[in-house]
Amino acid sequence: MDQHYLTPLFAPRSIVVLAGTAQSEEDCCPQAATLLQALKAQRYTGSLQFVNTETSGTLADLMGIKADLAIIALPVPEVSAAIDLAARMACQAIMVLSSGVDVDQAQVWHKQARREGVYLMGPNCMGFQRPALGLNASTLGPLANKGPLALVSQSGSLTSSMLDWAAKNAVGFSAVVSFGPHSSVGMAEALDFLANDPQTQSILVYMEGIFDARRFMSALRSAANAKPVIVLKAGRRAVVVESARTDSALMVGNDEVFDAALRRAGAVRVKSFDEMFSAAKCLATRSRPVGKRLAIVTNGGGPGVLAADWVDDIDLSLGQLSAETAAALQSVLPTTASVVDLIDLSYDASPEHFKQAIQAANRDSSVDGVLVIYSPKPGADACAYAQAVASSKASLSKPMLTCWMGDTSVADARLVLNEANIPTFRTPESAVGSFGNLSSFYQNQKLLQQTPPPLSTLAKPDIEGARLLIEGVLAERRKILTEMESKSLLSAFHIPVTETILARSAHEAMMIASQLGYPVALKIDSPDIAHKSDVQGVELNILNGTGVRDTYHDMMERVKRLRPDARINGVTVQKMARTRSGREICVGVVTDDAFGPVVAFGAGGTMIELINDRAMELPPLNQYLAQSVIERSRVADTLGEWRGMPAADHAALEQVLLRVSEMVCELPQLREMDINPIIIDEEGAIAVDARIVVDSAPHAIGGRSGVYSHLPILPYPARFEQVWPMRGGGEYTVRPIHTEDAQMLQDLVHSLSPESRYFRFVSNMIELPPAMLAKLTLIDYDREMALVAVYRERQAQDDGEIIERERIVGVSRYITNPDQTSCEFSLVVADDFSGKGLGSRLMESIMDVARERGLTEIVGLVLTNNDGMLRLMRSLGFSVKAYPDDPDFRVVTHPL
Repeated sequence: MDQHYLTPLFAPRSIVVLAGTAQSEEDCCPQAATLLQALKAQRYTGSLQFVNTETSGTLADLMGIKADLAIIALPVPEVSAAIDLAARMACQAIMVLSSGVDVDQAQVWHKQARREGVYLMGPNCMGFQRPALGLNASTLGPLANKGPLALVSQSGSLTSSMLDWAAKNAVGFSAVVSFGPHSSVGMAEALDFLANDPQTQSILVYMEGIFDARRFMSALRSAANAKPVIVLKAGRRAVVVESARTDSALMVGNDEVFDAALRRAGAVRVKSFDEMFSAAKCLATRSRPVGKRLAIVTNGGGPGVLAADWVDDIDLSLGQLSAETAAALQSVLPTTASVVDLIDLSYDASPEHFKQAIQAANRDSSVDGVLVIYSPKPGADACAYAQAVASSKASLSKPMLTCWMGDTSVADARLVLNEANIPTFRTPESAVGSFGNLSSFYQNQKLLQQTPPPLSTLAKPDIEGARLLIEGVLAERRKILTEMESKSLLSAFHIPVTETILARSAHEAMMIASQLGYPVALKIDSPDIAHKSDVQGVELNILNGTGVRDTYHDMMERVKRLRPDARINGVTVQKMARTRSGREICVGVVTDDAFGPVVAFGAGGTMIELINDRAMELPPLNQYLAQSVIERSRVADTLGEWRGMPAADHAALEQVLLRVSEMVCELPQLREMDINPIIIDEEGAIAVDARIVVDSAPHAIGGRSGVYSHLPILPYPARFEQVWPMRGGGEYTVRPIHTEDAQMLQDLVHSLSPESRYFRFVSNMIELPPAMLAKLTLIDYDREMALVAVYRERQAQDDGEIIERERIVGVSRYITNPDQTSCEFSLVVADDFSGKGLGSRLMESIMDVARERGLTEIVGLVLTNNDGMLRLMRSLGFSVKAYPDDPDFRVVTHPL
């Protein structure tokens, strides 16, 4: 019942191979021969049968064979017949290894597999390995060693190289999966399976692009919420990206946007497969830093300085001991030791000195992690130092990494550290880089927990007015808004803008300038000119009426000469924005090929391209995400007190970002936007200029339709929140679940009777395990939904004070089935709220959501002795039937 839908593919109990004969491998194509050799090289724990479709008897004989998985390695013309045969054998999954298949032929096979109700991996793939099962269903080479890492790759050649490297470095795998282009079951589906695979502790991903950003982000976020995911992506350079596009038709997109997507998904990105395995080794220790401050303990100044340099280079901070901790540690160290900046124990340090320094750094609140570097010295026992460090591990609350410099003289010491499960490295740089990955994982996990609604808690924007403005522009067959239109659109979302008035003559311009007050700025207004500065269409700091008149005439003449084809509405006049203590920043929107709209933030002004300061975040944003994107920019250093200027109004800047996020969510026609510059100072923020591009066709992610289909991460669906009266008095709120509900959900499970817990989970568990709790509260609203009933109850404190607290008293949930047309539900209500109508309301509400999502049927399994649930299902119009796979259950269904 709890088996993952891809278990027949990646953990089959029986396999049938449609590729040549078992006796004559010479008759097979080279790919099939390699597969057969791989399958036979070790003992597979399941059933394995080989079939030659030409010599293995009649169709009736072949249909007598039953298997979970069919592996097809045949010439392209024979594959369709083989898929049909596999379906007749009741196979639930098929893998096609045939190579050189184009997208059109692949689509034919995909449709055929869907029609037969089977899952298809391939074509053009190199297969997969499951070492624990003794299964090498691949052409990747020998079966990998057994271990806790899963590897998913979009490159067969690189996968083979990584496996060769791993074998020589004693790295083992729970699964290895290699996809090629045009596979039906792909990266997202593999991640979803591995997130639920108990043999997998960490997931390594090599990728070159994605086909469906929404599906990929959904699977990646789910996987990263369950276990560490480390991603190595090729194509950082534009020339490589273009090559990747033409080679496999993958959606590659902007590399900065991909970085932002990985951060938001809670994954860690690395730049080499050596770094990938190092990151996996560190993350496997389950020790997580809470910040970027790395203390360096060393007995050699040179290696310590190299490590400190690398700390600065990768945007970490050197963890420095507080004065009190430093003084206490200095008193027990050799006189030649120094604890300023680096914790340099000196050449005379003993193993005990290392231990004392590690414990001091662990206690200090200004340190988030410890790197211990040992430089060998003649006559010293490197193992003794390693044993002292290893003995410190049990008392540490912070991550510790080590670097034993040298080779032969420290080889045994490294074994001591490895046996203690302490990550150890050969160079300071690689050790610091691995701590950087640990820190990134922690920071990205916090980003993963953010599931904002599309609209912030700020004043409601004029969404309808904004949409009408865009429709008017598109009706004129234009895509670029004028400055006046752009500022009107910003104003609809309450983004402060400079007052701007259009002048159609020099006299009008003079009158407007006098009303606004000098100095003023004049800008050309044309729907055909995207960048006004390119035609010298901007003049600033005009001080008087004569200057306005002359500037107007000069600008109109100049622009008509440079762009005779452009339609010119006139010249806009606006008062110069305050600049004495103002900083110029830019907030914008770019639309990525793969991930759709992304919010960008960085330094603004005319030097924006040269400065190239741009931090990105996927919408929707909340305050935490707005702060995060600001902190990642280089201009953030100037927003505090800087060069005699007071600190800028951070709250005003965050509000601008939240408003831009609202625009992205509510206006799917928005393609590009540059609000540049925004002047920000201690009094607030104001937009001086803006360039906005729209288009009529929404950029739907993954071809989906519906509300917010243009976003890669579905926002928190606040629209489903409703308040209902409770039978017997009072009221309760039904709303979608979010990550902050974890403790209340655990409290609900604690409060259930043993019988109610068993009815819900078919288990005697007393509480939800941490991984399961995280999975149930951080959900993908696109493919699943959980509605909680929240009741506010009054509770007396020990001192007699009465307080109100929220309590979850019921949960209904559905998960979309792989067929994408039906869903499976679950329901639980607190025992003390039974009989108050919550069960009916929660079920009707979750069915309404499923219906809106376009699902056609809702299905559930109910224990046969759960009479109360069965009565509720019948009262709601569900059909109740016997469950053929298990007589202890009844299957209940309802059309939507």
